[in-house]
Amino acid sequence: MTLKINSLNNELTRFILVGGMNTLNYYIVFLFLHNLLNFHYMAAHIAGFLISFVISFFLNTYFTYKVKPTLKKFLQFPLTQVVNVGVSSILVFVLVDLLSLNSNIAPLIAVFFTVPVTFIVTSKILKQ
Repeated sequence: MTLKINSLNNELTRFILVGGMNTLNYYIVFLFLHNLLNFHYMAAHIAGFLISFVISFFLNTYFTYKVKPTLKKFLQFPLTQVVNVGVSSILVFVLVDLLSLNSNIAPLIAVFFTVPVTFIVTSKILKQ
């Protein structure tokens, strides 16, 4: 039991580290597209998400779960993000359009709501 808990804690720690790196990747792309290239905030949000998504797959397979990346896992990996992108997109929209929050801050707030669910779904897909 202790070994399983330690393993889960190590995976969760690595997942959070990878998530932090992915959030940074996403946010850099988002700010670049939104502020420098004048993309609409939602277009910049989706583009940043897609780019960080591919990076996330490889970081999670090699580093977080220490499994071999396969085409099958790569094709299933988007399932881990369906809820993530859906919920985060709705939250970004609500925060910006309905609550008038700054569009540069809204994506950071949305991330905190999507991390726990994404960890569970990612673990199930990549470790199968």
